[in-house]
Amino acid sequence: MAQRTKVMQVIARMNVGGPAVIVAELMRGLDKTQFEQILITGYCDDTEADYLDEVATDIKATRIAGLGRSVSPLADLKAFVGLVKTIREFKPDVIHTHTAKAGVLGRITSIIAGRGAVRIHTFHGHLLHGYFAGWKTQLVVSIEKFLAGKTDQLIAIGNEVKKDLIAAGIGNEEKFSVFFPGLPEPASYSKELIRRELELDPTTIYCTFVGRLTQIKRPDRLLDIAEKMAEEKVDIHFLVAGEGELFESSKRRAAAQNLPITFLGWRKDIAQLFAASDIAILTSDNEGIPLTLIQAAQAGLPILAPSVGSIADIVKNEKTGLLTPPLATPMAKALVTLFNDPALRNSMGAAGKAHAHEFFSLERMLRDHTGIYNSAHNK
Repeated sequence: MAQRTKVMQVIARMNVGGPAVIVAELMRGLDKTQFEQILITGYCDDTEADYLDEVATDIKATRIAGLGRSVSPLADLKAFVGLVKTIREFKPDVIHTHTAKAGVLGRITSIIAGRGAVRIHTFHGHLLHGYFAGWKTQLVVSIEKFLAGKTDQLIAIGNEVKKDLIAAGIGNEEKFSVFFPGLPEPASYSKELIRRELELDPTTIYCTFVGRLTQIKRPDRLLDIAEKMAEEKVDIHFLVAGEGELFESSKRRAAAQNLPITFLGWRKDIAQLFAASDIAILTSDNEGIPLTLIQAAQAGLPILAPSVGSIADIVKNEKTGLLTPPLATPMAKALVTLFNDPALRNSMGAAGKAHAHEFFSLERMLRDHTGIYNSAHNK
């Protein structure tokens, strides 16, 4: 039997979110007769749910202290040493890094200890907008430019992500591929039955937000939209699934203003939540391709989102949903349009479901990665 290609997946932390889901599906789905994989990751913050503990309990990982979200010289040094040791022990053919910190540490350690391993890095988004002040952003760009030159293949999860990175001088057309995330097809659910199980009102229009309650996701903007709905007496209710550092403050504001929002915390039943909903919403300042919107499209929901990052790869404006500037007023106006037009919601939801089936299937994502691993290793 031919020797299997050894692939090391490196991600800073497997917090509940898109990158963790993608990495987990790669670990599960790639042909085990072709690939021997190992997952290297750090630990989640106290305010985050760990996807490996909460959902992907079937996936084993090697944890390296210091590889998590926080940046500190001592922690980063520990992670650096741990990565070098692990690379030398596993002797991978391919080192595939995900997320910013793991991309930096993973690629630097692979240069030192990789012994000819092919380096691949996936940008699940980028840090060019909405994260840091000017000089910090320039530092990030400088580091990424340097590392792009040392990376064999770069992957962007969306077209706009790739475009932004190339415009910033990070990589070039020849080195980049765009691989859309892929998700398994969800089970079919009865909306009426799921609403009963979740104790939701059978006649209310529900608008559902799924994501971490962190600054980049702008939960304050969601609350502003809810406030406008209440002021205009639009009888819509918001469901919020997720936690984060702004979870408690968001709940306090919603309670103080008596906003029509139910905070559900971290949930494992996202497919059921979307099946029980009428509209999906996201309010971020920056995104790669948010997997929650793919899940919403798979559930046949119209989507309201800001036109940022690569969201336009999922949401085709006025066909599968509505894209607006990342501001509360135009988003609220668009939400009223969806609220008032059930036929529009249904037609957009059906178009979105077909689009998701064509472009965001798990089979397509696994096929893309199998191809790049094989071609890179066989060069």
